[in-house]
This record gives sequence, C-alpha cells and structure tokens, in this order.
Amino acid sequence: MQRIDVLNGNQAAAIGAALAKPGVIAAYPITPQTPVVEYLTEYAINGKIDAAMSEVESELSAMSVVTGASLAGSRTFTATASQGLALMYEPYFRASTLRLPIVMAIVNREMISPQSVWGGQQDSMSVRDAGWLQIYAEDNQEILDLIIQAFKIAEDKRVLLPINICYDGFYLSHMTEKVFIPEQKEVDTFLGTYVPEHIKLDPEQPMAVDPLTNGALLMEYRYKHLKAQQEALKVLEEVDQEYEKLFGRSYGGAIETYRMDNAEYALITVGSVSGAAKDAIDAKRVEGICVGLVRIRMIRPFPRKQVCQALEKVKAFGVVDKNVSFGWDSGIVYQEVKAAMYEGDNHVPSVPIVGGLGGEDISIQMLKDTIDMIQDAAKKQQSHDTVWLMVNEGEVR
Repeated sequence: MQRIDVLNGNQAAAIGAALAKPGVIAAYPITPQTPVVEYLTEYAINGKIDAAMSEVESELSAMSVVTGASLAGSRTFTATASQGLALMYEPYFRASTLRLPIVMAIVNREMISPQSVWGGQQDSMSVRDAGWLQIYAEDNQEILDLIIQAFKIAEDKRVLLPINICYDGFYLSHMTEKVFIPEQKEVDTFLGTYVPEHIKLDPEQPMAVDPLTNGALLMEYRYKHLKAQQEALKVLEEVDQEYEKLFGRSYGGAIETYRMDNAEYALITVGSVSGAAKDAIDAKRVEGICVGLVRIRMIRPFPRKQVCQALEKVKAFGVVDKNVSFGWDSGIVYQEVKAAMYEGDNHVPSVPIVGGLGGEDISIQMLKDTIDMIQDAAKKQQSHDTVWLMVNEGEVR
C-alpha cells in the first residue's frame, strides 16, 4: 500500500530521503533548498527519523561532514543550490574521486550575478564534470522516487559514486501536486542495508585513504571512475525496473521518449519544462505535425547511445536549455546532444533553444513556435541560430 498526499518538491525530496534512513544528514539552508533541511530537522525532532543532524556553518562544511560520515560507513544525505553548490566545490569534487555514495539534492537555481534566487539549471550543469552522477526530475513524484532510487544506484558495487538528484527551483520545489508515498517496510526491502567494503573505518584493518598519489595510479583511478559512470547507465535501468515491480512506477532509464514512434521532428528537454513540451507536442499533433519528445533524465553520464537511437529517424530536432554555455552561443545540453549525434550517421539540422533563465516562464505557445522553427530547419536543410525565449519581450527570437 502507498498513501497519497499533496506535496511540494522539497517535501517530496525530504520524505524520500527520510524513507532511505540515512545515518547522517548535513546541510546549510539556501533558497530554494531551505525547506528540505527544515522538513528533515522536524522529522528528527519528532522522532520520525533516526539520523544525526549536523548543523553546519556553510555548504562547504555540509559536504565535508557527509564526506567524513560516508568514509566512516554511514548512509548520508545533503541538499543545496546555486552559490551553496559553488561554495562546496572542493569537497564536492573529492567526494566523487573518493568513490563515496553520497546522495545530494540540487534544487536548481540561477547563478549570480546579477543577483537572482529564481530557477535555472546553471548551477548543476556547471559542475557536471566533477565526477558525480546527475539525474533531473520532471515532477514531484519523480523527485521522491529518484531520491530513494539514488541510494540504490550510488551504493551498487558496480558504481560506488555520489549522485545528484536535480529539480527545478520554485517550479517544483515550491509548487504542490499529488504524490504517492511508499511504505517504510517496502523501501527497506528495496534498499536493504548499506555495507561499505571499498572503504572501511576499522582499527583491526587499517587502511590509508586519499594519500599522495603518483600519475600511474591516478590514471587507473580515473579510468575506473569513468567505467563506473558508464555502468551507472545500466544500473539506473535495473533499479527503475525493480522499482516498478514494487511500486508501480517506471521512468524508462536515462531518457524518456514521448510520441517518438513515428516522429519526424523532436524536442529535447531536461526537467520540469518537459510537461509543457508534451502539451505543445500534443497540440502540434492535432495540426498533423509528427513531432515527439526526448526527455534527458541523466546528464552524467550522458546517455549518448540512447539519444542517438531515439533521434535516428527524425529530420530535425531542437534542444531546450535552461542554462547557457559561456564561450558558445547556445546551451550546454545542446552541445552534449550534438556531440552524441556526431557518433551516429543521422547528421540532421538542429535548433538550439535557450529559455527559463532566472525563473522566466517557458510557455506552451513558445514551444509550439520552436517546433515550427524545427520543421522549417528540416525544410531548408540548415541548422538555426540560437533561439531565445524572451518572455519580457513577448517574442521568440
């Protein structure tokens, strides 16, 4: 049995983390992540979870605490956003290269400056190459489910890497919707008990962790790290299938496709904008335009083979980015998709799309307009310049 409640995204993340029974939770509040910490603290005070809550003085300290706790063999959880993520970068990088299965929610928020507390995926996208796994949720149900799944993925012996569950600030973190909540016994059965074997805190079996390392060993460590990330693609699918058997919900692995069976054109999205994209696609289907959606759930490792396969029959595609790649004139995910498509034989026109920065809205009409641009690019057999979804200007340009 599962109970139903109306939850915002931060509540969903906190409940998912609580159900996983972490031994140590450390986090420093930052908008729009703050309620996650507040909910978990309330659960601890009321005896709903048996976790050591560490009140730290900064996000750098929060990551340092969960790093030490994970080294000592504890299941750990933390959460952050934007400048908090930037502040914890040094131990953030260390956590991945020490192969510690820490789970951290990133409540996506724009980076400064100019000052902004609103949504945008610039924060997590900017650290995508720090060795963590990264998965992006579309809605609050997926947030809860992914937080639970994250522990099983990270702790798998083929992986043993920290993982970020990322979700859009305010659009998900503070908005409410119906969410199914699994029972504790079922989650216990699904996750089991974390017993670390690669790193141990045992006076009877002493071991050195993070000593000064020569180039030959570092090459080996990086090689195994990248191999483990690729294994995570398989593990994600396995965990998703197991989760479906227990709880009845599946998200399809590293990507989700929508109406792609006979699609001639495709929109590619990450995160909460995917819902509006599906509505735009449905509207265009009524007009007779064969368009579909590829929602990329896993950014690291990037599912290049799955993306290529999903797009192998389209005449053109567009990628909606809620971030920018400084030095290029497009978004980050667009570049990732283009790099992946280079490995395939389907070199078709494409449309880079940037929108939603600083929490700006991406409307269904805007997405319908971009689908027209994708169709036009296919007719002209020429890729389009970057399209900016400028809400304040009332136009797509």
